[in-house]
Amino acid sequence: VQLVESGGGLVQPGGSLRLSCVASGFTFSIADMNWYRQAPGKEREWVGSISPAGSSTNYSHFLKGRLTISRDNAKNTVFLQMNSLQPEDTGVYYCRARAGLYDYWGQGTQVTVSS
Repeated sequence: VQLVESGGGLVQPGGSLRLSCVASGFTFSIADMNWYRQAPGKEREWVGSISPAGSSTNYSHFLKGRLTISRDNAKNTVFLQMNSLQPEDTGVYYCRARAGLYDYWGQGTQVTVSS
């Protein structure tokens, strides 16, 4: 089982990034997919989620309006589009797959928002 995030990097305040998470080794199309982030010195926090078919999304109310989560089940990939990024959005972003008894995490991708 693997979840591999990518797309992180250094971006200026006000900029955008699109993160990807590619899954393998399990049935991606039945998994709820979640994004979390962990800022330096802080606990990991939930960012948002998308249902298995992609018909329903939920977002942290702190971030709602700046994020869009989508998925492509044919490519076993979930995306996190982030806009209007601010320095406080800096951190490691993780994807998480949950379905029944399984619960998998990726290794994370670093996002740094700085001028």
